[in-house]
Amino acid sequence: MSERPLREPLTGRVIFEMGSPDARCVEAPIIDVPKPDLSAVLGGQLRQTPPVLPQVAEIDLARHYAHLAEANFGVDNGFYPLGSCTMKYNPKINEWACRLPGFAGTHPYQPTETVQGVLELMVGLQEALAEVAGLPAVTLQPAAGAHGELTGLMCIRAYHVANGDPRKRVIITDSAHGTNPASVAMCGYEVTTIPSNERGGVDLEALRAALDTDVAALMLTNPNTLGLFDENIRVITDATHAVGALAYCDGANMNAIMGKARPGDMGFDALHINLHKTFSTPHGGGGPGAGPVAVRDILAPYLPGPLAARLGDGAFGLQTPERSIGRVRSFNGNVGVLVRAYAYVRALGGEGLEEASEQAVLSANYLKEKLRGAYDLPYDQTCMHEFVLSGKRLRKEFGVHALDVAKRLLDYGYHPPTIYFPLIVEEAIMIEPTETEGKQTLDRFVEIMLRIAEEAECDPDLLHGAPYDTPVRRLDEAGAIKNLDVAWRPKEV
Repeated sequence: MSERPLREPLTGRVIFEMGSPDARCVEAPIIDVPKPDLSAVLGGQLRQTPPVLPQVAEIDLARHYAHLAEANFGVDNGFYPLGSCTMKYNPKINEWACRLPGFAGTHPYQPTETVQGVLELMVGLQEALAEVAGLPAVTLQPAAGAHGELTGLMCIRAYHVANGDPRKRVIITDSAHGTNPASVAMCGYEVTTIPSNERGGVDLEALRAALDTDVAALMLTNPNTLGLFDENIRVITDATHAVGALAYCDGANMNAIMGKARPGDMGFDALHINLHKTFSTPHGGGGPGAGPVAVRDILAPYLPGPLAARLGDGAFGLQTPERSIGRVRSFNGNVGVLVRAYAYVRALGGEGLEEASEQAVLSANYLKEKLRGAYDLPYDQTCMHEFVLSGKRLRKEFGVHALDVAKRLLDYGYHPPTIYFPLIVEEAIMIEPTETEGKQTLDRFVEIMLRIAEEAECDPDLLHGAPYDTPVRRLDEAGAIKNLDVAWRPKEV
């Protein structure tokens, strides 16, 4: 089907179904101490049947997991143009840095005088992110982007409550990330959604109609999830401030503007930054993240504490803001992610961060121009780090959906782009190439996308059955959602 050589398919067996009863991987040493009475130690809470454990030899265990690793897809073995996620290659030296014993071997309960290096790094990262954001105060505690959203909104709520004006609503746009309304609701506010205009930006008339003294904040992603920088951003934030509300920026798309434009200069009062997207932590798979929040001075007293800080004697310590909302994360957040981000910033410097954004924007616009015509382009204008195509014509003329295009890409060795998001674009195909991919990779991706468009016209059934060369063929996704079963149970004898 595709040009890639076929791999030996996975057996379909889980490791519990492999091996034999006499197989061993580890031999436990002989006990040289008195054997305890486990029933007494555990208060009689002993299981009545032995645990079901795999019984395989070490070589079979190694091959099983190596085979699973080969079946997995990651940035290190292929192009990953997943829109709104910034799945870029991350320098391996930053992985080395976060594993240095002085960082990896510290304990959160150590006295501050024994972790001065960690605290100095955290202060340096806070200062760097404050400069990138254009906002003076930063907390590193939040564990990820959505957690940062919640933290920023909690600070905004605390600010309004302290002023005797708690307010009721938060405005978001119809192109917002799905976590935005969830964060608003979790913070106890009502969600008011406003539409986008014909150019993909905020509809100013709808915004002005929604703004009143019940509005606590406007949540906006800029650039937005269409990959477009809102040309009216200062008008938007000024109108928000005119009714006493604050402006919150979802910083998930910072990879397009770091070093080029600062959300604080756009009029935003709070911002979260996804370090696990823009600042060099491998993103995806449910691993550790970090969503630092930067705020204007009026919100600084409410940040979660403690914060790493410079002390008067040149040392570093922890300080809690006077009106802090309290901890939002245990200890000081995911420090390994912070180390990676600090190493990334120090290696690139201001000019390097700016160049990374420029390359990301250039790559996205290059792909957009190459793919226009074969796919619909609902917003035909210069994009930022990502852009959205539509498979609407393919569906109407040939019965081929965005999902079919995504599945067919797997046969050619590419992770599919984001599909069906943002929701305001029919049959959306959202592509983000990032700055780390070379022109050769981009050109090959264009070639494959154009070929798939031709296949849709000439042989739509081919796409309906894709993928063909993956370890697992097309799944019944609707059925999997309705009948979720992630537990393994031994077969009945």
